[in-house]
Amino acid sequence: MMNQATDALFREDSALRECQALVLRVDERGVVLDRTVFYPLGGGQAGDAGEVLLPDGRMLAIADTRKSKEPGAEGGILHVPAPGQEELLAALLPGMQVQARLNWARRHALMRFHTATHLLCALLPYPVDGCSITESYARLDFHTDAPFDKEALTEGLNRLVTEAHAVSHSWITDEELDANPSLVRSMSVQPPRGTGRVRVLCIEGVDLQPCGGTHVGNTAEIGGLTITKIEKKSASTRRVVLGFAQTVHAALP
Repeated sequence: MMNQATDALFREDSALRECQALVLRVDERGVVLDRTVFYPLGGGQAGDAGEVLLPDGRMLAIADTRKSKEPGAEGGILHVPAPGQEELLAALLPGMQVQARLNWARRHALMRFHTATHLLCALLPYPVDGCSITESYARLDFHTDAPFDKEALTEGLNRLVTEAHAVSHSWITDEELDANPSLVRSMSVQPPRGTGRVRVLCIEGVDLQPCGGTHVGNTAEIGGLTITKIEKKSASTRRVVLGFAQTVHAALP
């Protein structure tokens, strides 16, 4: 059990908000569960936050989620507690059943922004040379010296949002990806390999590319978007920063 991987439930269902789980490992860095709805930092997307509910009703606040770097623990997902909870962390024992519960408002914002970056990729057909997806903004760096029009991009994004394109995922083999290298848009983040298959995100009629992140089920769920900034980062790099058109989050599903 000590080296068991975490079952990443969000890979198949990004809408899951909580789950029952067993504690696999725990130390001063945090707790690893046998299954989780928490997405770990990676692929440009921030790690999830939320709470782990102990059997006695006490709640361990989770400030971040990362892939475990413990030797021999490949596939483990580390839930990092907020500071000052040493006593609660010590109360967790291997084999204990707990409940993992997301900060859903934060996760939903991440899902909306991540899906929005795929829409931006569809509008700007250039290699991506860096990205960051947070709950308050998202940015993509494009490898190009072409000029971008802020108003035209904002209009294009909102058109794709209101067209209500379905968002889904599927899996292909490593060999299928190797046979279709044009699917990979990112220069800085390569699709995770090692399991023999790669997760592919499809926005119907708009975008298809490998992605392990969490997403909404339809572009209409993203809500209004705006391009807040376009920067020339270098002679061959243009940075585009996205924000929500309204500061109040769209209604949660």
